[in-house]
Order: sequence, then structure tokens, then C-alpha cells
Amino acid sequence: MDKNLLLQDVLSHLQSDLEQATLAAVTAHEAATHEENVAENKYDTLGLEAAYLASGQARRVEELRQTLITWRQLRPRPFDEAQGIELGALIELADAQNQRRWLFLGPQGASMKLQQTGHSIQVLGSTAPLGRALLGKGPGDEISLPMAGGAQSFEVLSVE
Repeated sequence: MDKNLLLQDVLSHLQSDLEQATLAAVTAHEAATHEENVAENKYDTLGLEAAYLASGQARRVEELRQTLITWRQLRPRPFDEAQGIELGALIELADAQNQRRWLFLGPQGASMKLQQTGHSIQVLGSTAPLGRALLGKGPGDEISLPMAGGAQSFEVLSVE
């Protein structure tokens, strides 16, 4: 699998999300400032609600913009056993039932599933519990995550 293609897919998804959020923010701002939303009495909260929505949409746009900037700075490198798993790593894990899954570890803010060469790959941020547990590990290492009702264990099968 090609980590650089995965990174391009992540960036494309984030760019698309940013464009959609920007459109939603513009629409919410227009609704909040539209003359029909001016309060007619003290109980008329439509304009206030529209302003809260516009504010939230604007925050979402800024979060996505910052996430996109952070992900654009990511430069996936080949796995180095001395460093262990780091940002940009493509990891194959197996759980206790030997079910395998692929993860692409990056900065926070881009949780999504991608497809490449017939594999489903979960994009995971390094601040997620599983992401934090994987940092510095290598093939053959086991990690355990506390979950409701017990712990879930994984073995690192391979890292690219």
C-alpha cells in the first residue's frame, strides 16, 4: 500500500469537508443577518438561534482549516525500528480473535475510512487512545486498551 496515496486521499476528504463546512457557514451567516430574522419581540429567538448556528459553523470551518494545515505538513517515512511507530505509519493489527485491521496514523482531526488495494484502512489520530498506545511500538508488540467491561488487546503485525 502507498502511504503517500493514503495521505492524498485524507487531504482530499478534508478539503471536501472544508468546502462543505464553508458553504454551511456562509448559509448560516446569511440566515443570521437576514432581515426576516430580526426579533419582533423579546420572545422571538429565531435570529439568536441563527447567530449561534453561524458561530458554530464558523468554528467548525476554522477547526477543519487547522486540521488540513496539520495534515499537509505530514511526511510519511519508512518504518524505523529504532523510532517505532510514528505519525505517517501504516499499521496492521490483529485483535484477540485474530481479526486484522489496517490503520493509518496521523495528526488529530481526520477520522475516516479509506480503501486501497482491496483493504479498508482506518485513519486514526495520534491523540486517540489507540493512536497514543501505538506510538513507539513495533511489529510483535502487544498493546492493551481499557474498555468498558474489560480490556481489548491488539498485536502489531506489521508497520510500513
